[in-house]
Amino acid sequence: MNFSGKLIIVCIIGFFIACSGDDKSQPDPVDPIEPVSEKIYLADPTIYFENGTYYLYGTSQGDLENRGNGYLAFTSDDLTNWEGPSGNLSGFALRDQSAFGSEGFWAPQVLKRKENYLIAYTANEKIGIAESESPLGPFTNSGNSINDDLDQIDPFIFLDDDGKKYLYHVRFDNGNRIYVAEMNDDLGGVKTETLTEVISAEEDWENTENATWPVAEGPTVFKNNDTYYLIYSANDFRNPDYAVGYATSDNPMGPWAKSESNPIIHGDDIGESGAGHGDLFWDENNRMQYVLHTHYSENSVHPRMTGVIEMNLEDGNIVAKPDSFRLLERTIE
Repeated sequence: MNFSGKLIIVCIIGFFIACSGDDKSQPDPVDPIEPVSEKIYLADPTIYFENGTYYLYGTSQGDLENRGNGYLAFTSDDLTNWEGPSGNLSGFALRDQSAFGSEGFWAPQVLKRKENYLIAYTANEKIGIAESESPLGPFTNSGNSINDDLDQIDPFIFLDDDGKKYLYHVRFDNGNRIYVAEMNDDLGGVKTETLTEVISAEEDWENTENATWPVAEGPTVFKNNDTYYLIYSANDFRNPDYAVGYATSDNPMGPWAKSESNPIIHGDDIGESGAGHGDLFWDENNRMQYVLHTHYSENSVHPRMTGVIEMNLEDGNIVAKPDSFRLLERTIE
């Protein structure tokens, strides 16, 4: 064997000796798995804010991730990063087992009264109020609905600063129409003699398809100084022109004057069709925000997506800020 052959053998042996020795190196670190996010699919949403936490609820949609008869709850500390479902009933804050009704759990509202939390909700086209010690539930009630003999949906309880309580809601009478009635002190019912219709869909923007059953729904009410504001949605929710308007009054019972600026939120403004039916809340910086739903796409209504848009009061007028609109997402571990 010549010299060059011996040299090759020596090099090969040296290579294997080096490889077989103690290797103190560690394997290349594995990149951490980035959390995955997905859109939140709740219709008719509402947000309750307390002690730095935002609680999101809404109409569940079909079998998406075991969504069923009740209200899922999601939480966030910054309105951007959402977690959940976080309700105390396997993700739900209220389930049909602890409420009345078996279907059609739509358009909830959560508020606090004294030490407990209330959820006003719809099931089987009736309105009920359930109670809990936590905004995450479990909410329960006696199994009774308010005015059980009447079909009504979309409840919103307004507590005025004079101590009176009002139930804004939707009834069916040649269309979806918004009514108000003063509530009993225990919130167990309404004073039927005070029942008053306040909003119906009569303007062009409120019925762009000229439907024989015009729709006005999703009321939210607040007071600023001596003026009452009622935010509502109009058109059928399946209509791409589903949109948001408002009216004002100097009395919670009305009469109400619709704004000449309506609609203040429309899908054309935010790049998403079918924008509407939400609820108002004030964030940690006391900014007025409105949570609402949109269609899934231009060609598909479902599953409806949840988004937030900022609003301002300017010279007594509600002005939405289209550039602030964003769809909400939750983190999937």
